[in-house]
Amino acid sequence: MLFAGILYAWSILKTPFATELGYEASALALNFTLTMCFFCLGGFVSSRLVRLMGTRLTIILAAFLAGLGFVLTSFLGEGSPILLYLTYAFLAGSGIGIAYIVIISTVNAWFPDRRGLSSGALMMGFGASTLILGNLADRLFASSLGWRSTYVIIGIAIAAAVMLSSFVIKAPDQDTVLPTKKKSNKESKEDFEVRDYTPSEMVRRFTFWRAFVALVCLTAVGSSVISFARDLALSVGAKATLATTLVGVLAVCNGLGRIITGAVFDAMGRRFTMTSASILTIFAAAVTLIAVGIESLPLCIAGLCLTGLSYGTSPTISSAFTSAFYGQKHFATNLSISNFNLMFASFIATACSSLQVASGGYTAPFILLLSLAGVALVLNISIRRP
Repeated sequence: MLFAGILYAWSILKTPFATELGYEASALALNFTLTMCFFCLGGFVSSRLVRLMGTRLTIILAAFLAGLGFVLTSFLGEGSPILLYLTYAFLAGSGIGIAYIVIISTVNAWFPDRRGLSSGALMMGFGASTLILGNLADRLFASSLGWRSTYVIIGIAIAAAVMLSSFVIKAPDQDTVLPTKKKSNKESKEDFEVRDYTPSEMVRRFTFWRAFVALVCLTAVGSSVISFARDLALSVGAKATLATTLVGVLAVCNGLGRIITGAVFDAMGRRFTMTSASILTIFAAAVTLIAVGIESLPLCIAGLCLTGLSYGTSPTISSAFTSAFYGQKHFATNLSISNFNLMFASFIATACSSLQVASGGYTAPFILLLSLAGVALVLNISIRRP
C-alpha cells in the first residue's frame, strides 16, 4: 500500500511535465482527475477479476499495469498530453485501483473484530507514500538520474512490491476460525439486522447515498487543500522551504487520521466516528478560512494539520462503514462502488482550483469547502439503518 500510494504524490511527480515538457497547468490538473476516475474504475472491476483469476493473479496483473504505466510515462516528450493520460492515468491509475481494492478486502477479511483498525493501518501506508516516496522522488528528480530514470525506478519498485505481496496475501479458507468482534460498552449501538447486501441492493438504499454524498463532501475538502497546500502556505507568508515541508506535514496528519479513525470506529461505533469526522472537517475549513482572511501563518499551519487529519478519516470510514452496514460477502465490489466518491471529489477539487484562480484568492474556495463540510455533518447525523 505504501508503494501503491505514490499515485497520490502527483503534486510532486508532475513537476517535470510543467518545467521541461511545457504541459499547461490545466492539462496536468485534468490528468489527476482522470487518474482518480481510472483508479475507481479499476477498483470496480477488481472483484470480477478475482473471481476469474484468483487473488494472486489479480494482484500480479495490477502490479504489471501500475509498473508499466510509470515506465512508459518516462518516455513522454513535448506536445500533446494525451499519452500522459494513457500511461499515468489509465495504466497506472487502473493498476493501483485494482490492487487497492483487492488488498484491502482480502486483508480485512482476516480481522472481522478490528475492521476499522485494519482499514486504517492499510490506509495509513497508502497516505504516507506522498511524504516518504514523494519526497524521495523529488530528490531523485534533482539528482544526476533525472526525472525519466526516476519514473523507471518508481515503476519497477511498485511492480516488485505489489507483485511480492501477491505471494503473501490470500483470503481465509472456509474452515479458518476468525475472531469475533467484542461489543464495547462505549460503542454506540445501532438497531438493524446485520446481513450481506449485494451491490444492487446496496445502491437501492437511500442510506447508502446519504453516506456517499457525505463522503464526497468530506473528501473534497482534503483533496482540494492538498492540491494547492504549498501555494496556500506561501500566500500567508511562509518561506518556500517551510511551504514544502508543510505539504509533508499534511501527509503525515493524513496518515495519522486514517489509523486513528479506524481505532475510534472499532471502539466507539459508526455514528460517533462519522459525526466526529464531519465536525473535525468543519473546524479544519473554518480555521484555514480565518488564516487566509487575516494572513496568519500559525493558523494556516494549524488548519493544514487539521485538514490532513480530517482527510484521513474519509477512506477509513468508507471501508469500515461499507463492511459494517453491507456485510463482508460482497465487500470488494461494494467498497469499489463507495470509492467512486473520490472521483466526484476530484472534480470539486478542480472546481476549487478554478475558483481560486478566478477570484484571485482562497476565501471563496474555503467558503465553498466549509459549506460542503456542513452538508456532510447533516447527512451523517441522519444516517440510521442500512
